[in-house]
Amino acid sequence: MKLCLVIESGTDVRLVEGLASRCALTVLARPIPSGATISRPTDAAALRLGPGGRAAFAAFATRALVAAGARFDRVLVQGYGLAALAAAAARAITRVPHVMLVCSPAEHYYQCRRVNGDDAQPYSAAAHAGIVAAAGLNAQVGAPYVVLSRYLASVVREHGARGRVAVVPVYGVDTDRFAPPTESRAALRERLGLPAGGHLVFHSSRVAPEKDTPTVLAALARLLAEGRDVRLLHRSGGWRDVAALAQRAGVADRVIATDAAHPQKDLAWSYQASDLVVQASLDEGLGFSVLEALACHTPVVATAVGGLRETIVAGRTGWTVPPRDADALARAMADALDHPAEARARAEAGRALVLSGYRETDVFDRLLAELDAAA
Repeated sequence: MKLCLVIESGTDVRLVEGLASRCALTVLARPIPSGATISRPTDAAALRLGPGGRAAFAAFATRALVAAGARFDRVLVQGYGLAALAAAAARAITRVPHVMLVCSPAEHYYQCRRVNGDDAQPYSAAAHAGIVAAAGLNAQVGAPYVVLSRYLASVVREHGARGRVAVVPVYGVDTDRFAPPTESRAALRERLGLPAGGHLVFHSSRVAPEKDTPTVLAALARLLAEGRDVRLLHRSGGWRDVAALAQRAGVADRVIATDAAHPQKDLAWSYQASDLVVQASLDEGLGFSVLEALACHTPVVATAVGGLRETIVAGRTGWTVPPRDADALARAMADALDHPAEARARAEAGRALVLSGYRETDVFDRLLAELDAAA
């Protein structure tokens, strides 16, 4: 299959390389001023960068897709914004089917800026209205959707989706790489240069308003106030922002923040070396970090929001807490750390869940099947 992937707001290298291993892939991407268009450099696919503005990029994508004509068999466009409307406009001319890949609830994430302010891009009611309007227009086009979770399926149906909505959790989890450790936690920590003593909690979310890092740091402060020997590990990029937030929260000396670990090389080791993974999102399309943690037999505490509710089930695969509740988060973290046997049992159940529905090879096969059916 000759596939064009259109990226308006950045994507993970695992999606690009997974598709490139199965298709002749061309990527049209909008540069991200404050981040990476693709999370890691890759030469797996032909990449064409357009202009940085969303409207200008949509115009660029329309021209590129129309010029390509029938050279592509399918177009996969990430999100339901202006770029998806561009793919729809091109389809009207070229008749090349397009599919919308929905990885996050864009309007919900944007609203999170009202809770956790984004100094670089503050909340705008007009911008929010624009996101909602684009979502509604894309729903009326009738193109198929591929969404990561049942939660996201409900989001696009609320937009009025007329096309098929398939739940496919791309890019899944490499369960051979993200697997229970083959060496002791102590040996892993020594090899990674991490403290040997105390509890290590891994917070692997990127720094963004919807991820709510301040609540994680507030929960850490509460655990430290109880006299617990616990540290927070953060290796998801934006480490300077995390360090600044930790300084303001008074926990800087208990936070280890580094640049992002490579997802296909050393990220799994951080999960395996940790006693616990915490995810405090205000909203979440699916949440791959909790799946990666469970695949490594690392226990999880997560907020009961969005797609996280489909994977982290209290009493079965982890601990759940309400969003923006540092006290509840601290209590759940303490409970998980104080009961290692129960934590391990829930993590083992979590790996079984990952193996049953989130394996990388399986989900890419399902994605290709949906693209085949898009005609």
